[in-house]
Amino acid sequence: MVQIYFFLNSCLINNLFFQDIKLVFEDFLRTEYSDENLLFWLACKKYKKITRVTEMTIAAKRIYTEFVQVGAPRQINIDCVTREEISKNISQPGPNCFDGAQKLIYGLMENDCYPRFLKSEIYQDLLEPAEQQ
Repeated sequence: MVQIYFFLNSCLINNLFFQDIKLVFEDFLRTEYSDENLLFWLACKKYKKITRVTEMTIAAKRIYTEFVQVGAPRQINIDCVTREEISKNISQPGPNCFDGAQKLIYGLMENDCYPRFLKSEIYQDLLEPAEQQ
């Protein structure tokens, strides 16, 4: 539990590497109707590991239709320039196709959602057992 306490008090990027904390953060985002941000960020992280062109193209189109295109089921909040840049590159996507949007979304989570998460009841419930040790 001491390890959990340490990482709960560190930055967002560190916490996203721990499944339990990531799930709690996702639950919190769901209560704020903004879980698409984390899901998009994680999908991009996974996308960057793809090496085969065919798989990359399929994954890029899935990410685009689920998160990026206007009216997408989990449309992320990015500026129109970033959205248009992705739209232009989606037919022949590279490993960095979503980098701009991923950076914007991470900044949004780190500066907006994560500070609220640290003050939330769900966070306090997670922190409590670690503090008792």
